Amino acid sequence: MRIEKRLIVITGASSGLGLGLRNIFESKGDVVVDISKDGKEYQCDVSDHKKLKSIFDDIGKTYGEIDMLITCAGYGISGAIELLDEEATQKQVDVNFFGTANACKYAIPLMKKDGKMILIASATALFALPFKAYYCASKAAVDSFAQCLRMELSKTNIQVTSICPGDVKTNFSNNREKHYDTNERYGNSIELSTKPTEKTEKRRMSPEYAVKKLYDICEKKHLKTRYIIGRQYKFFNFCRKAFSLDILNKVLLKIFYKK
Repeated sequence: MRIEKRLIVITGASSGLGLGLRNIFESKGDVVVDISKDGKEYQCDVSDHKKLKSIFDDIGKTYGEIDMLITCAGYGISGAIELLDEEATQKQVDVNFFGTANACKYAIPLMKKDGKMILIASATALFALPFKAYYCASKAAVDSFAQCLRMELSKTNIQVTSICPGDVKTNFSNNREKHYDTNERYGNSIELSTKPTEKTEKRRMSPEYAVKKLYDICEKKHLKTRYIIGRQYKFFNFCRKAFSLDILNKVLLKIFYKK
């Protein structure tokens, strides 16, 4: 256990990877503050920017400076672009992107001079997947935002990184907001392409492995711009650099578009 406790603020630490990280940090003697719908310390939908701002104001008054901010809050929706409801897609972007961006915005004035800001994006931020357009786009926005934030804070000692995990065996996929509405263009491809199968379950990382990888990155002395977790997606990233985007997308289409 450390002599000096650190303040770790995590959005979305009530379940999944966020909860796993909370448990590790607390076991090391750190103070963890969770901001999520079912948060232990603060209950908040991160898309509610006014409430989120007031929470960070209170964190500053109650806990003081932040050693590390980790943005885990997020969820997924799936369905065909033309058939998804605008309210559902707007909510996806509001939570995944603006919830992350605003948490960073409000945390910056509270960060310690040598603090860290860890933005959890997704491997899908780097690769297009059919029928998950708004999730992919929102996570791509998080990844791009992290790079911009890293540049803006480059004259300080605050480090920023984006972490892009692949599929993990958590309830995330089961809790995804699934829209199977279809028409003659798609037939049953939407459901077949987005429904978890025994084969896709085997490809997923264990939550213990993913959380350990995330924690190890958080504790690195010098953070890189981006980290990818998961062999499959590291391979896809290699292909993205080695071959044309058209070739990579054909491979992804063959793997992820089911007929």
